[in-house]
Amino acid sequence: MDELRVAAITGMAPLEELDVDPFAVDTRSQHAMCARWAADRGHVVTRHLLVYGLRHDHCGLWSDVDAGRVDLFVAANHRVLARALRSVEDFTAECERRGIRLETAGLEEPTYTSAMKAEVHRRLSMPTAGYDGT
Repeated sequence: MDELRVAAITGMAPLEELDVDPFAVDTRSQHAMCARWAADRGHVVTRHLLVYGLRHDHCGLWSDVDAGRVDLFVAANHRVLARALRSVEDFTAECERRGIRLETAGLEEPTYTSAMKAEVHRRLSMPTAGYDGT
């Protein structure tokens, strides 16, 4: 299996949505799912993109592709991708135009207990300067 370099796309959601959609808030678990998907295929995650509502042509998405450091994009699932990008359809078209694969891991999301939600809440609400919660 050829080792491909993967950019994992994780989508941000406000902490207020923790009870409604904990996986959307838990960027750490989104990234872990992408990393597990890549490892299962013999690929390596070389870039972690944490975004919300980004345009399909934003340079932050494409700089590593243009530099030859990323071969494909992966997101945990379509719901995460839809939150991360302003238009999944436009991004998909741009990937096709550039010859870059776009995948979704499609693995089962964790079932969040109240303790797991509390851990996500604690991690994301820490007052430590510069802490991004990931």
